Amino acid sequence: MVRFILGRVLAAVPVLLGVTIAVFLVMKLMPGDAILARLGTEATPELIAAFRDLYGLDRPLPQQLWEWLGRVARLDFGVSMVSKRPVLESIMQRLPATLELTLAATLLALLIGVPLGVAAAWWKGRAADLVARFFAMIGQSVPTFWLALLLILLFALQLRWFPATGYVSLIDDPLRHLRHVALPAVTLGIGMAAVVARYVRASLLDVLRRDYVRTARGKGLAERSVLWRHALRNALIPVTTVVGIQIGTLIGGTVIIEDIFGWPGMGRFALQAIYERDYPVIQTIVIVIAAFYVSINLVVDIAYTVLDPKIRSEGQRD
Repeated sequence: MVRFILGRVLAAVPVLLGVTIAVFLVMKLMPGDAILARLGTEATPELIAAFRDLYGLDRPLPQQLWEWLGRVARLDFGVSMVSKRPVLESIMQRLPATLELTLAATLLALLIGVPLGVAAAWWKGRAADLVARFFAMIGQSVPTFWLALLLILLFALQLRWFPATGYVSLIDDPLRHLRHVALPAVTLGIGMAAVVARYVRASLLDVLRRDYVRTARGKGLAERSVLWRHALRNALIPVTTVVGIQIGTLIGGTVIIEDIFGWPGMGRFALQAIYERDYPVIQTIVIVIAAFYVSINLVVDIAYTVLDPKIRSEGQRD
């Protein structure tokens, strides 16, 4: 088990290195000059030269890349061009809000998607199946930004059940915090719930046709026991990958939703950095998101070994 996890961790290193190099090169290929855009009318030859020296932009590109990789290895991502504060410190202040929103959306998606998928597979062709499939189709078709505006119009402006924007700490006021997180979490969670429901349904239908499920039924086991003890656990193995990918998508896709709901997370910070051409912040946020993708894939691989003993034994043989 330890060798399996260590191998996955070592395999993630080249991925993160490639992402780091790609992000650096993409920033260099973007049109426009970040220094000129930042200084605006205050730009003078002397001031431009000073800023280029401060951020190392006057050095050859290979040297800039080498110095960038060295700083990333030391977790030194430089300072913001706007606030002049360390980039990593600013991101770490906003990251908990993004993770909190992602966790709330994921829990909501699982609470909706898994039961819907199970009901659709168990009662295939009946009303529950039709409802689940309709929900999955609508959930995947509706754009998240449109759903966010619709929820604000209905539940914030018309019914006044939830606030439209803002953030309150869970520690300061748990009830108000839940009211603030409800709408953005639903907005992000509906699409993920639709995906989860579809995959749970398809996977469970496949498992229910397997020989060991027929054998369990032939032994006289109750239908509920066949479903929960024999079929569902195996059906959730491929769904684990989908959930992991969706969590990574949520972390990277909170940019628009956080801006719409005024959520003080990493996504809104990234949008502000794009507007202001704060390249150190943009680079670091992309790397942080990539690191989360890799970490989530590692967790999914570990979950595979827990859910399926055959994968664990194969990993030990390797």
